[in-house]
Amino acid sequence: MVVDFRWYDSLADGLRAQNPDGVTLDEFGRCIPPTNRFPSAANGAGFKPLADKIHAMGLKFGIHMMRGIPRRAVEKDLPIHGTAFKASAAVRPAGDPARECVWNRDMYGVDASTPAGKAWYADLARQYAAWGVDYIKCDDMANLQRGPERYPRAEIEALSNGLRESGRSIILSLSPGPALLEQSAHLEQYANLWRISPDFWDNWTALNRNFDLFGAWLTNAAPGHWPDGDMIPFGHICQRNCDVHPDRWTRFTRNEQLTLMSLWALAPSPLMLGMNLPDNDAWTTALLSNPEVLAVNQDPLGHPAQRLTENADGTETWTKDLADGSLAIGLFNRSRKPAKVKIFWRDFGYPSEVEVRDLWIRSTLSTQINFATELPPHGCVLLQARPPGRAR
Repeated sequence: MVVDFRWYDSLADGLRAQNPDGVTLDEFGRCIPPTNRFPSAANGAGFKPLADKIHAMGLKFGIHMMRGIPRRAVEKDLPIHGTAFKASAAVRPAGDPARECVWNRDMYGVDASTPAGKAWYADLARQYAAWGVDYIKCDDMANLQRGPERYPRAEIEALSNGLRESGRSIILSLSPGPALLEQSAHLEQYANLWRISPDFWDNWTALNRNFDLFGAWLTNAAPGHWPDGDMIPFGHICQRNCDVHPDRWTRFTRNEQLTLMSLWALAPSPLMLGMNLPDNDAWTTALLSNPEVLAVNQDPLGHPAQRLTENADGTETWTKDLADGSLAIGLFNRSRKPAKVKIFWRDFGYPSEVEVRDLWIRSTLSTQINFATELPPHGCVLLQARPPGRAR
């Protein structure tokens, strides 16, 4: 469960009307949850009581953070906790293009080449560890979107190293996308997941684009670091979100929802839900809880998918090797018209007939030498293939 963007804003006035005066700080310039929104944070408790409650439910707890140091901390030149430094020694200088975020006015970028900058991120990491945080989504970090330093390498290293030294295992996710493919080796070293796309919402154009984004990043997926296709906007979304009007039910068709889940499972991408879960209907709940599809995403090998074919009619074939020796196969139709597909199992290295299971309907099909079907517009089939007789 991740507490997302601007949890520290006592005014809760959204992205467009953001007011730096609403940013709630402690005496060391660190963001803390305002008690008018999080009563359990009273008396300096921060998110610890909330994290304890969520942990007691058997869940992990995460928070969003922005790159940098609060502007108000710099204006007041507050001390950096546990050091002799003050905020003015950690901030990037005026005129540095990476000093300011393109879309958020809460923070100034940190000069992480300095001891003060490193100390700032190390102290944040210790604060979050003390709260019991398990997951950090750091925004304005994977792609600054302007200026010569679009990828703030030193800040990423300082935050990542701080988390590693915090005494707690904390996952690091970097946003926003698209992440820079040329920085893939650095991302793999210092982050656990990173956004490969811009903010992802419920429209086919965005989903269609992610086929090619995943295709570019697939060689970089492995246990411990994952290209991230962004949140899954199904069911009831945009409740009270004034920046992506209107409050609505997802605009994805059911075929598009199946396609998204199949592609994310194969990639594999982290499955982060961005929806109001209590409002889910039976379809959405079943879609998100299919154990056989989730098993493809969570397969312990963590192998990336391969895109084997891209056809002129808009159909594609993707495969993923699984830990039990079987093969997951996704057949996709990116076009607006129905499309017939046919595959021969010999082309996948099987010398004879194959046992095939349709993972969405959770049904074993007849043993076969080929598979043929008609895919609806923007639709898919997700299969698992294994030689006959091999234990499931």
